[in-house]
Amino acid sequence: MMFNKRLIYLAPLGLFLAALVYFAVGLRLKPDELPSVLIDRPAPEFDLPPIAGREKGLSTENLRGQVSLINVFGSWCGACRVEHPILMMIAQSGAVPIYGVDWKDKPGAGAAWLERHGDPYARVGDDAVGRVAIDLGVTGAPETYVVDREGRIREKIIGPVTGEVWRRKLKPLIEKLQNEKTPVDRVAGGDEPTR
Repeated sequence: MMFNKRLIYLAPLGLFLAALVYFAVGLRLKPDELPSVLIDRPAPEFDLPPIAGREKGLSTENLRGQVSLINVFGSWCGACRVEHPILMMIAQSGAVPIYGVDWKDKPGAGAAWLERHGDPYARVGDDAVGRVAIDLGVTGAPETYVVDREGRIREKIIGPVTGEVWRRKLKPLIEKLQNEKTPVDRVAGGDEPTR
């Protein structure tokens, strides 16, 4: 009987210690580096209509043949406003084309937002129902994907692209991918294609 009373008093302490360990481990994780099952896989097939005021939408076909970025944004997204000046700088530098996916916006809202803040996108697709975002594994806006010349997703950035993220992570990866030979390049240059 005495043993059961002690156990009752120690149970909350045990639960507290277990929760403490759980949260301590969680604090060591980097939430902006969640793994994506799409890394090194082809981007999901999609064909989005254009946003209001544009003639051309965005499809998977637009991603092939060049290294590019896909940026998921919305006019309702506060963090998208934080990263927008960096996207404008990247677009103006000509370092890499940026394609936008306007996620779950009201009709015309994405176009009005870009009119107000500037437009860094080569093309923008309207993902009003969020189907493409689901296929990409989007957890929240903004998210940015690096796509290689073969249309494979090579990196996923969760949260705003900051100057530091651009300099330390995205720019070096993009330059590396732009300098990589594709299987077609290797065959044309006499190298055997890799499988």
